[in-house]
Amino acid sequence: MKKILSLVLALGMTLTALAGCGSEGESSAGGSGTGLSGTVATDGSTSMETVIEFLREAFTEENPDVEVTYNPTGSSSGIEAVSAGRCDIGLASRDLKDEEKETLTGTVIAIDGIAIIVNNENAVENLTLDQIAQIYKGEITNWSEVGGADAEIACIGREAGSGTRDGFESITGTEDLCKYSQELTSTGDVIQTVANNPNAIGYASLASVKDTVKMITVDGVEANVDTIQSGEYKVQRNFVMVTKTGAELSEAAQAFFEFATSADADSLIEQAGAVPVKR
Repeated sequence: MKKILSLVLALGMTLTALAGCGSEGESSAGGSGTGLSGTVATDGSTSMETVIEFLREAFTEENPDVEVTYNPTGSSSGIEAVSAGRCDIGLASRDLKDEEKETLTGTVIAIDGIAIIVNNENAVENLTLDQIAQIYKGEITNWSEVGGADAEIACIGREAGSGTRDGFESITGTEDLCKYSQELTSTGDVIQTVANNPNAIGYASLASVKDTVKMITVDGVEANVDTIQSGEYKVQRNFVMVTKTGAELSEAAQAFFEFATSADADSLIEQAGAVPVKR
């Protein structure tokens, strides 16, 4: 009887061990690997779309049970959204204003050059910062005045509240002075409009510019990683993640925030066409 009881106990222990191994294997195969789950809501700058997409893909590859969403509403709207609690992280392609800093915290994750773009058919290759300001203020109205064809310049820009517009106008000293031919609601719209109009000039995030338009140099300096990090290229601004001061992020949102602001994100930021911050 004792022998039978011993055999039954041994068999029970063996089955329990095997069941435990099976459960562990199923957990490894079916789980996320990190234990993180949930949704991270981001909202704001349309210029940051490419950067956020690269960061989102890399993060969710490591954390497949986390969904990172992006709502491209513009910088000011993103700042309002995080302030009102409608998203976890706001996205702004400008630094926070003093009044915004009273309740919000801005963390720079990348630097972006604001490219000055013209149609591919335009012969102009370079403009000074002063010439750009004069064009947008309506003081220079014909391309022939800056070495181009005899054609009226069409000034394309972003809508009021855009971080790109705020950055461009503050750098060129044209706040409330620009005479726009068109004010558009996204970076993509600006690029497409310039691509379709041989007489247009516009400004757009370097990270978003493709070969459908031509980037001109500013004061003889090309917009690239080296000239932006060194500050030699003057038309640049910060890409900022905005959080509510004193408010605790969810575990998933905190993990995404830490990833986006770490050195691990630098290569992804470069691939997205922006410039990592110096660490």
